[in-house]
Amino acid sequence: MDSVERVRQICKSKKIPISKLEKDLGYSNGYISQLRKGVFPSDRLISIAKYLGVSTNYLMTGKDDSQGDGNPYSELKGIYLSYAKEAQESGIDPDDIRLALETIRKLRGDK
Repeated sequence: MDSVERVRQICKSKKIPISKLEKDLGYSNGYISQLRKGVFPSDRLISIAKYLGVSTNYLMTGKDDSQGDGNPYSELKGIYLSYAKEAQESGIDPDDIRLALETIRKLRGDK
């Protein structure tokens, strides 16, 4: 089940029409049904999670943050995973990500 399907399921269980969610969050009518990859941009994932009262991790994985699964990355916040997935889907080379992080650290004065 992808994030879009999970949002639909939560809305159904809470008896919230998708159109109401879209309107309340300022999205165009039919926005959610138009998402083909089943993935939300990270800023919208956060807004939808807050609106529905769930974590971004739950929307992305179907697991609560409190559910331990032995995954060494389970402590990562959902937003970071969302960015990683977006980078991967965009074909961004991991070395470019490393360079960007190093550049940010230097600009901030971090070591």
